[in-house]
Formats: sequence, structure tokens, C-alpha cells
Amino acid sequence: MKLNFLLPIAFLLGFYNAQAQESPNIIIMMTDDQGYGDIGAHGNPYLKTPQIESLGEQGLEMTHFFSYPNCSASRAALLTGRYPYRTGVTAVTQVDHFMNTSEITIAEILRDHGYRTGIFGKWHLGDNAPMRPIDQGFQEALVHRGGGIGQAAGPAGNTYFDPVLEHNGIPKKYEGYCDDIFTEATIDFIRKKNGKPFFAYLATNLPHFPLQVPEKRAQPYRDIGLHEDNALTYGMLDNIDYNVGRVIKTLKSLGIEDNTIVIFLSDNGPRHRRTKNDSYPGRWVANLRGTKTSVYDAGIRVPFYVMWPKKIKSKIKTSNMGAIIDVLPTLLDAANVRPPKDVAFDGQSLWPLWTKNQSENLKNREFFVQMHYGPTPFKYMHFAVRTQKYKLVSPHDFPHGIVHQPTDFVLKNVLKNLELYDVENDPSERINIAKDHPEIVEMLLEKYDDWFDEVSEERDAKGIQRIHLGTMEQPQVILSRFDWGGPRVISRFDYGGPRVVEDNQLGYWRVSTEEGVYKVVLDLPKITSDGEAHLKYGKLHLKKTIKKGQKKVTFNEVKLPNSEGNFHAYFKTDRLAVGPLFVDVIKMNN
Repeated sequence: MKLNFLLPIAFLLGFYNAQAQESPNIIIMMTDDQGYGDIGAHGNPYLKTPQIESLGEQGLEMTHFFSYPNCSASRAALLTGRYPYRTGVTAVTQVDHFMNTSEITIAEILRDHGYRTGIFGKWHLGDNAPMRPIDQGFQEALVHRGGGIGQAAGPAGNTYFDPVLEHNGIPKKYEGYCDDIFTEATIDFIRKKNGKPFFAYLATNLPHFPLQVPEKRAQPYRDIGLHEDNALTYGMLDNIDYNVGRVIKTLKSLGIEDNTIVIFLSDNGPRHRRTKNDSYPGRWVANLRGTKTSVYDAGIRVPFYVMWPKKIKSKIKTSNMGAIIDVLPTLLDAANVRPPKDVAFDGQSLWPLWTKNQSENLKNREFFVQMHYGPTPFKYMHFAVRTQKYKLVSPHDFPHGIVHQPTDFVLKNVLKNLELYDVENDPSERINIAKDHPEIVEMLLEKYDDWFDEVSEERDAKGIQRIHLGTMEQPQVILSRFDWGGPRVISRFDYGGPRVVEDNQLGYWRVSTEEGVYKVVLDLPKITSDGEAHLKYGKLHLKKTIKKGQKKVTFNEVKLPNSEGNFHAYFKTDRLAVGPLFVDVIKMNN
């Protein structure tokens, strides 16, 4: 009798598990600064990428897929299906990479539809609550802080080997090479079956600077005579390819390859010679113009492969334009998941194109790109409007320098010198046809005007996302120079990204605070003479004497109100105030 009772129960449990598994597993693998030319099949004379290319052999390659020209913007667009300017993201450091937490991510949507969700690698949309991946739908998170390992977000001295990473918000030192660590964590996550489909986001920080890779990966490229920087870069790409193969092999060994969607893409184009004084050697860019941070195609056209053996035919290539804002709506379409009613995507579903070669919904579309530095976008400065055939470009040699409102004289000159390219017939963007087709320039410029006004107004209405201090979710917060703002914040662009480490800088942090008693510890740069440390927030102003050579200063029993404002921490050894390297803010009475 007992056996007869258990059999139907077991049958029903098996039925429900089978029903749950009808939803496809989803893996997105995103690299960091890998260009379209960093694929062997794209004509690269030195690099072989057989594992990445195998995704196209078993599925589909989009040869004209576009992202944003910098890290954070592309990641915000990928996760929300919306233009990054709407989400609050304009650049890669200070407050410019803070994604507003009102945004709904793909992880949140899939989690709410029964998926296990995990991120492994680079997040770069805010390190502290409420902006962390574990605050935005990821149930499992192994990530580095800031925009890259070794940057000013800390911890100090971190490298790609044996790095300190954060697992579900808790820092921990790991053994091994970072890309291998992230891949191994992804594989462990995939293996943990529980009857639910999974969404795994493997976002390696390779091949972003600094150029650190196991010697065995770089040596073959040294042996053929490549410049050391290129040998290291290609060694990092070789490591990526190896780990892509490991993920595919895992799917096959588990027998879940047929019902797993695998996407491979990059966040932006490659670090290439950006200015005449850039010492980084040129690398193969498939004859595309520009570099990372550029709105020319080398900065925004990226590799893109997708494989789902159950639904997508093998060995398909399409030149239809796709964009990073399309990934989320496409995956929801593929998984038959309805988006939340109050979310309006900018992207369009590529599912009909991938499965039926239907592109009617993609005709006559535009993709808008703009990049600058600082929290305030300036109209007409460094943008592109791309269609399937044409591309309108407002170029700029140093977009990170666009931090002040341009004068009318500058703007008139920019608009007078807009460039137009027939990118179907001139993919290298060599022949400017703006003077021959002013009507196309005016049409695309008007579309840009409308786009800029709309996304900027939405961003302004939301305001800059604040860091939360003293929450139950994160009672201890580390504030870094990576996340501050203010008029004396300057970024140095070492290692291909902002380091924000100038010793004489001063900034502040936009925060909201829970009422309570805190301990605040300032981690100081080199102190060459005696002075005074200051802590200011609202009406609070505390001071402490510091001595030459002192490394830290601690403020105990700091009472903070339930409030919003700018959190100031600095020291003076002469009359000029200077900021600390880190500020550790700990709520003591949670």
C-alpha cells in the first residue's frame, strides 16, 4: 500500500521536474576588450580560437553585432535590454558606472520565473548596496570589484594571480589564475542540478589590461616574434578560448547541451593605438576603424555567436545588424518568458532571425551610441547612429576629456563636420559621404536628437544612484576612489582603464544612511608630515590629529542620521585637502 502511494508521487515529481527542464538553460560568456578581429576566423594572422568558433559551427554567428564602446555601458545594456543612458550609466568610474536600481535585470526576471542565477567575473555596475549583483537578481556571485582587478576599487595589490574576489558580497582570497577561477566557478554552478533551469553569466575580465597571463599562454606568440604586449594579449585570448571549450565540454558531459542556449560576445572593441602617443602596439582589427572608447566600428563591432542545438540550425551566418540591447528580449522570447509589464525594452527580439531567418522587425532600425566621461552627457559630442546601411558619426579623439559643456562655437563646428559612411560598401569607414548626402545626415541627426532628449530626461528624472550605508544587507561598506565624485577627481588611464589614484585628489561619495552608530576607518596614502583628518556628513564634522607616516585613522562612535547627502572624508597636512585611498564604514548596532 505504501509502495502504491509512493509510485504516483514519484511519477508526479518526475513529471514536474521534466516540465521545469523544458525551459532552456542559458549561458552568456562575455569577454572584456576583445575585438571583432580577435577571432581566428576573422582573418587574424596569429590567433587561433577554435573553441569560440565551434559555437558558430554548431549554431549561428552574427557578423554585424554592436555593443557600446566601454565596459559598464555595454553591461548595463546587456542586462536590461535598454540604452545605458536610461539606466544611469555613462562611463566606467566615479558615479558614471552606477546603474540605477530601479532597473530590472535579466537575472531578476529569470529568477522570478524559476531559474537559478549566477554571475562569475566582472560586474562593473556598482560595488556596494544596493547596486551589487546579489542585489540585482543574482543568487550566486563571484566577482571582482570595480572595473578590473588591480584598479583603485581595491583591494590594494590585487593581481590576476591568486586574487581577492567577492563571493556573495564577502571578500576571499582564491588560488589560481582569475579566468580559470571564474570558469571553474561557472562549471560548478552548472553541475549543481536541482530540477531548475539555470542562467550563468561568465564575464571574464580578459583580455583587459593589465596584461597578466600564465607564461605558457604567451610564449608561443613571443616565439613568432610578436611585441611583448601583443604576445600577452593573445595569450589571454588563448586562455579565454580554452575555457570556452571547458564550458562546452561540461554541457556535453552532463547531457544538457541540446537544451542550453550559449551566447559568446565581447563588451567593446580592443585596446588599440588610441592616440599618437599611445605606446600600445597595433593589433589585428579586421580592417575596422577606431579602437576601444571610439564610436567607429572597431570600438563597437564585436564577436557574437549563439548556439542552441535544439532550436538553432548549425553553421549559420547573418549580416543583419544586431545590438547588445537585443540580447535580453531575445532570450525571454526563446525561453517563452513574459517580461514585467512596466519594463520597456529598447532592444528587439532576434529570435525570428535566429530560427526562421526572418528580419522584418529589424528593418529600418537605428542603434544609438554615445560615450563621454563624467555624469552629465553633452549633446552632439562623440556619438554615432548606425543603421544596416548608413552610419552617422560625431568623432572625438579623446572622449574621456568631454567633461564640461561645450561652447556654442565648439558645437557648431562639431555639427558642421559630422561624418556619414555607407558601411555596407565601406566597412572600414574611409569615405565620408556627408557632403554628398546631406538629407541622410539631417534625417539621422533628427533621430539622434529625439533619442538623446528622451534617454537623458529619463536619466535626469531618476538621479544618480546613491550608495547605501548601514543596511542589514551590507553593514560594512568600503568606499573607494573608484566610486567618488567631485571637481578635483582626475583619472589616469594606465593599464587601459581609469585608475583614479592621483595622490592629491579629493572627492566625496553620494550616499544614503541608516540611522545608527558607526565606526569609520580612513586608509591613508603616504603622509609626509603631521596633520588632521576630517569626516563630514550633513551637519556632522569630526576631526582627528594624524602623524607623519600614519597608515590609518579611526573615528569611533560616529552617529549618522537617517538621511541622504555627500559623505566627505579627507585629511590636511597643509592647507590643501586630500582624500584617503579607502574608507571603511561599519554600522556597529545592526
